[in-house]
Amino acid sequence: MGKYAKILQKIIHGRSDANILFSELRQLLLRLDFQERIRGDHHIFSKDGIAEVVNIQPIGPMAKAYQVKQIRNIIVRYRLGLDDD
Repeated sequence: MGKYAKILQKIIHGRSDANILFSELRQLLLRLDFQERIRGDHHIFSKDGIAEVVNIQPIGPMAKAYQVKQIRNIIVRYRLGLDDD
């Protein structure tokens, strides 16, 4: 299992939302073909076919737990990356 798949599984299982590195979360979104815009420390992601706009900011090197949960909900709702095995 590659790093991408491990991060995806870690987010899907939801047991460690506060222990996700911001850089890993950002790379996951880019790998899922989201487009990124940066305004200060706000990283804003959008994707064709996805109604939600994802806005994430780091807390030091970590992602905010509630934002990881929002991204998990989008991944599950739209089945992003789940069929790519």
